[in-house]
Amino acid sequence: MEQEVKLHTDEITLGQLLKFADIVGSGGEARIFLDEHKVLVNGLPENRRGRKLRPGDHIDIEGVGRILLTKV
Repeated sequence: MEQEVKLHTDEITLGQLLKFADIVGSGGEARIFLDEHKVLVNGLPENRRGRKLRPGDHIDIEGVGRILLTKV
């Protein structure tokens, strides 16, 4: 499944994105989720919830699908 997320800011952290997209409910859950699921940011593995994401980035999440970030 591919989902587009429109940002009102210039950046968002991976943990914030996971919460915004209703994949997790808290930062603690985001840390556990990233330890247990394969996440790719622009094709590269990522497990830091503080990773800065910007419009144009694409995030592939195992068991969830792809998220494309765009600017409003």
